[in-house]
Amino acid sequence: MNNMLGYVLGAFLPLALVFIPREWFLTFGNGTTQVPPVRLLSSRELSLYDGEKSSKGLYLAILGQVFDVHKGHHHYGPGGAYHFMAGRDASLAFITGDFTERGLTDDVSSVSPQQLIALYDWLAFYQRDYKSVGLLIGRFYSETGQPTQALLQVQASLAVGRRMKSQREAEKERFPACNSEWSTARRGRVWCSTKSGGVDRVWTVSHGSSSLWAPVVFVVSVSEIHLQQRKTPTCRNMMAALHRLSHALWQSSSVWTSLEN
Repeated sequence: MNNMLGYVLGAFLPLALVFIPREWFLTFGNGTTQVPPVRLLSSRELSLYDGEKSSKGLYLAILGQVFDVHKGHHHYGPGGAYHFMAGRDASLAFITGDFTERGLTDDVSSVSPQQLIALYDWLAFYQRDYKSVGLLIGRFYSETGQPTQALLQVQASLAVGRRMKSQREAEKERFPACNSEWSTARRGRVWCSTKSGGVDRVWTVSHGSSSLWAPVVFVVSVSEIHLQQRKTPTCRNMMAALHRLSHALWQSSSVWTSLEN
């Protein structure tokens, strides 16, 4: 009996090695399941998923990534506020708000690095809330599903935007915002309290046994900044902070502002 079983196994195993798919060996060999291939759609195929009665479904694409937005059909379906985005990649419109045919395009070459951060926030929203379908062949992905040079350029520009954002946040933490107001009569006025910008400020100057606040008056000009001291010294970084304020708040030739604590 054992000899018979040995003959059967001996005859069966070579056939098994020939006919069992190679993927089975890869699956059992590394203990993981096989990843299904990414679905690739052409622009024409994507247009068939615009949610109309004769369509195959309700898809949209952003930066070449296609999502099934059927669960949001009241937004993206016929009559919805964003129906014009269905069945296409209208990446640029997410930033510009231009919903004309000219604006409903995937050409984001005119988008700034900072704007790309907002565009990728939209991409993250769809990745989180909607089912991913596949990739759109064209501007961002090749016929084999590989990123194109256009997508690599977008990603490089995004990295620049994120670095700029980090620098702005670090600068804001170093020079937190103060309070400001503008009126025709008084022109511009900026003042800082101990809680302006959401941070604790200890701008006091020790003078003998007492601590005095240091009120100062600034002349803010496009070309230069003059600091006029009133009674007490001031911190060096005040000049850097005021320089930022001069460019961010005013573009007039000469504006007087007072900094009060």
